[in-house]
Amino acid sequence: MKALVKYAKGPGNMQIRDVPEPKPRPGQVIIQVKATGICGSDLHIMHDDIVISVNPPVIIGHEFSGVIAKVGEGVTGWNIGDFVVSELGFDVCGTCYNCLAGFPNLCSLRKSIGYWYDGGFTSFVSVPFSGLHLLPRNVSFTEGTLTEPLACCVHGVLELAHITTRDIVLILGPGTIGLMALQLAKAQGATVIVCGKSSDSYRLDVARKLGADHALDIERIDPVKKVLELSDGQGADVVFECSGKEMAVATGFLAIRKRGQFTQLGLMGSSIAADFDMIVSKELRIVGAFGSRRSSWNLALKLMADGLVQLGPLVSHVLPISSWEKAFELAEEQEGLKIVMTPEHVK
Repeated sequence: MKALVKYAKGPGNMQIRDVPEPKPRPGQVIIQVKATGICGSDLHIMHDDIVISVNPPVIIGHEFSGVIAKVGEGVTGWNIGDFVVSELGFDVCGTCYNCLAGFPNLCSLRKSIGYWYDGGFTSFVSVPFSGLHLLPRNVSFTEGTLTEPLACCVHGVLELAHITTRDIVLILGPGTIGLMALQLAKAQGATVIVCGKSSDSYRLDVARKLGADHALDIERIDPVKKVLELSDGQGADVVFECSGKEMAVATGFLAIRKRGQFTQLGLMGSSIAADFDMIVSKELRIVGAFGSRRSSWNLALKLMADGLVQLGPLVSHVLPISSWEKAFELAEEQEGLKIVMTPEHVK
């Protein structure tokens, strides 16, 4: 079968290769992949500037959906033909402080699908049955690729942050993560401001359609001034940084109120400068959100099944894996929104 492989460490070093189909091992199932989304992490893997451990050669891609094609020995509760999505954590130690506390996403020995173990940019992928979830039948395979990023958003927005009705929430970055955070914050009753650049006009339009109270082009409107106007000079109650840009962090620090909550969702790819004196003088509560937990997936799938989060508008392109270079270029240039690839060019 054809697969997109990161074949060696270093920038680039990715190509389509012929690889053998996986065989089901004990405790694993084989999923026939129907669609896989390109994550910002995949771009960082391509550039070799990701903080998460990667072990080439490996088939990348971790935002996938599909159908169980084969079941390995010892697998219970799952059948051939089930529509599924899978968590990333292929292997964790199970005994460290974080694993025992229910945070296996923070296990230091965690090895993930698409990083250490072969992922979804191919036709078949082998995963542990312990990480499987049923894909709701009212959710398409294309929309299903967004389950993993939605679970990450649920973890950061609903599990780690605290949003109350009438809070002013500032979202920096109108990409897929930002637009999911928008919907989750609106569901909590918040007033939501989404910020982007002039080149994000399409994404800002989608933000408005998804319920953003204000979608700001920061090259035309001063976001800090606007937030202060809307908050009687106090600032945003909660800020979610979703762009992974140093300038956005600085904007968030200026726009947030004293004792506000600042959550970092975007990956930077390198160290940045930050005004820690402002963190002190405002008594800010800063938290990073990394990956997701089982509870995050359960809540994300319930929101999807109940139609409380719109995923279809977030998919802008569907391309075959053979066109991966074009697909990654679209993602790199932030053209559209979520770019999805399929073994065959079908939705």
